[in-house]
Amino acid sequence: MKIETVKTDKFNMNFFRFGHGKRTLVVLPGLSVQSVMLSADAIENAYSLLANDFTVYVFDRRKELPPVYSIDDMANDTAQAIAAAGIGRACFFGASQGAMMAMKIAARCPEMAEKLVLASAIEKITDANCEIFEKWIAFAKSGDPEKLYLSFGGSIYPRDVFDFSQSVLAQAAKSVTRDELSRFVILSKSAEGFDATQELEKIACPTLVVGDTDDRVFGGGAALSIFERLKNNPGTQLYLYNGYGHACYDTAPDFKERILRFLIQEDEI
Repeated sequence: MKIETVKTDKFNMNFFRFGHGKRTLVVLPGLSVQSVMLSADAIENAYSLLANDFTVYVFDRRKELPPVYSIDDMANDTAQAIAAAGIGRACFFGASQGAMMAMKIAARCPEMAEKLVLASAIEKITDANCEIFEKWIAFAKSGDPEKLYLSFGGSIYPRDVFDFSQSVLAQAAKSVTRDELSRFVILSKSAEGFDATQELEKIACPTLVVGDTDDRVFGGGAALSIFERLKNNPGTQLYLYNGYGHACYDTAPDFKERILRFLIQEDEI
């Protein structure tokens, strides 16, 4: 998979694309220990179902991170990068932190968003939510990528998936660099103070809100809370899994089919 770079006056951002559909889908991944650009081929394979209907763009975070970098900053930079890449109106799919960014983009730049899929998102970060990020940050700062990977995986995956994946996560940790740990700390701290409650009301496009009742990162009620604020938008839907964890966008076997049906269906008025 070819990794491309979009350049702006202030920063550079990597992305890759696949598919040959006439419509455009922008994917904003969640927080990760290492860049999703390293998993480009795996992502293309996992989302191959969308390739006939969409040309899919997957964006990383900006290369040059400032010491303090909020999710608001991420959203603004990503919207600028999308425009600089020549992408016009598109559908958006955001996962976790990526969904938090997607909410901000759809609210602030309504002309960019045709449809929106929010997976494992939250409208406002509380002190209780921050506790899990603080634990991950502590492992990263101590220079222990294996404990970080295992804590991260244990939090976002259901128990059976985590048990099966522990050896893979431990192996991946061996390739983590100090720069990647430092970058992870900055990106993790971005959750502090996040609040989209007022901006959710500005989202006008049809939105699919997906969550899991067993979300141990943001809580089982996070998706429902977002849907309650958006439910009067025509075409907006909610789907709650049970038992697939925070990373239901990776672990639920029908997730790709579900978002494809939503994205290609005619809006219900």
